[in-house]
Amino acid sequence: MLANLLARMRYPALGLGLLWSLSAAADLKLNMPEGVTTISHQIYDLHMTILWICVAIGVGVFGTMFYSIYYHRKSKGAVPAHFHESTTVEIVWTVVPMLILIFMAVPATRTLINLEDVSKPDLTIKVTGYQWKWSYDYLDEGISFFSTLSTPAEQINNLAPKDKDYLLEVDNPLVVPVGKKIRILTTAADVIHSWWVPSLGWKRDAIPGFINESWALIEKPGVYRGQCAELCGKDHGYMPIVVVAKTQEEYRQWVESKKAAKTASLGSDNPGPAMTNAPGQPAPVTAAQ
Repeated sequence: MLANLLARMRYPALGLGLLWSLSAAADLKLNMPEGVTTISHQIYDLHMTILWICVAIGVGVFGTMFYSIYYHRKSKGAVPAHFHESTTVEIVWTVVPMLILIFMAVPATRTLINLEDVSKPDLTIKVTGYQWKWSYDYLDEGISFFSTLSTPAEQINNLAPKDKDYLLEVDNPLVVPVGKKIRILTTAADVIHSWWVPSLGWKRDAIPGFINESWALIEKPGVYRGQCAELCGKDHGYMPIVVVAKTQEEYRQWVESKKAAKTASLGSDNPGPAMTNAPGQPAPVTAAQ
């Protein structure tokens, strides 16, 4: 159908440009993502509520202004009124904005309170930022491991084609169950980092000597990617985050496999460290280095 439409056009180049524009517009997303957690949905709904309130205010204010400019212009013989100190007008333009702000503040306050409510978690995970990797400690399960960039060095050095998830791949992703409230503690071992997965609806700074609390309840299985959002050194771009949300049964199987692997490692003749990819392991060397 599109091919026939283009063939009938007098200017095919214009038609191709229009087709490309429509295709690009279909992939263009100007709004914030809705996310996959309960709190991300609340943030998105709050965002849309405030946005439409501001749109309504803008339409009312600028509509009135443009109407007045057009229909009461001097060329039509309009004569300005000579009055001042209208108590009624002053009350209206004071009370109405105050009511609008209260109407906006109530859902915003409710969302902020929910965002900080880390009580009664089903699972607690400690996230520690390093230069330049993440470590994850499942405080309820006794599982600990490091998560580092796994993008091949050939891609980084432009010796091979780059994958779809270039610089967003890790060797050990954070695995979590769906439908469970997960309490996430963030801190750092060296400099300030920031743990950010857009689909969760928030980001949290990882500061040495401090522990910040957050929570997430992921509603559907999937793979959700993020990055360190705080400039933390020369390899800041090489510390991605991958969260794999599994069903509760699959998550339990993963936990058992991790515990079995740890037990086997401790029982071997040459036991390895409890955590893999210890700090100090160099990141892939780039061409610039």
